[in-house]
Amino acid sequence: MIEVAAGIDVGGTTTKFGLVTKEGKVVSKKRISTDSSVEFNEFFQDLFRRISDLMNQNGTEYSLAGFGIGAPTGNCFTGNIDNASNLSWKGKIPIVRLTEDYFKLPAFLANDANAAALGEMIFGAARGMKNFAVITMGTGLGCGLVANGDLLTGHNGHAAEIGHSTVFYDGRLCSCGLKGCLETYVSGFGLLRTLREIAERSDKQGITWDAINNTNLTAIDITNAALRGDQQAIETFNYTGKILGMKLADLVTYFDPEAIILLGGLAKADSLILKPARKEMEKNLLDIYQNKVKLIVSEMNNDDAGILGAAATAWNGLNCKPELR
Repeated sequence: MIEVAAGIDVGGTTTKFGLVTKEGKVVSKKRISTDSSVEFNEFFQDLFRRISDLMNQNGTEYSLAGFGIGAPTGNCFTGNIDNASNLSWKGKIPIVRLTEDYFKLPAFLANDANAAALGEMIFGAARGMKNFAVITMGTGLGCGLVANGDLLTGHNGHAAEIGHSTVFYDGRLCSCGLKGCLETYVSGFGLLRTLREIAERSDKQGITWDAINNTNLTAIDITNAALRGDQQAIETFNYTGKILGMKLADLVTYFDPEAIILLGGLAKADSLILKPARKEMEKNLLDIYQNKVKLIVSEMNNDDAGILGAAATAWNGLNCKPELR
């Protein structure tokens, strides 16, 4: 019988879940909408039933060893999701207790970016590395750090929230309530805001003049436009990459990593964002760090990365079993 861990990736719009072996094979997976308009107990009870169905569909070849959960503001010490800004549930959501009560199996929780870092360390581009950072760039921006082979959690379980470090004093309003956060510039939403600003002050007829009021415009649309040579889209990526590189230089100064791994929708833009980010990062580094930090894109399939990170959290055990309260 093959042991699998259930990886649960709770996102602001979609929750993905799947069964993953110790070797990182995704045996089976599904996704549902994250309906945080319903009471959280109702949502997670439905999710747990779906996971049970997934196990039953895969027959008796597999046995479920436990659960790993990646979630925004997931606290590995308490087992709670703490006031996630992109979820409607407020306060502390005791997700580990709910999972363990339902399945009678161990469950481990991590901030979604920390889960991504564990996924890279166990299954991805950081295998064999002891000091590295993972930057998740999707709807928002997260960061997970591994130092001397251990996940850096911090005193309260919320280390490395660089998405909410300041880029510009009194800059763009962030969903967290602060202004000028990195996430408001380097993220899917940030990319759209930058494109709109560039288009509004430009005389060039580019992608945004045709689609600025299209609420379905996505980062992928901007990427494709840039690849076609659209100057507004290219300028958008240059600006976004420049800000990212500036903040990565700060991260290197604090942390001295071997590599920084980019993951998520914006990472799919590859050289469009990597080239200006690397240039700006090197420009802002002390000479003792220059040309010593690898800036690379994740090796994990983007669609599976959240599930793999969550499952890695289970297999790793996080070295901090939650104190259920």
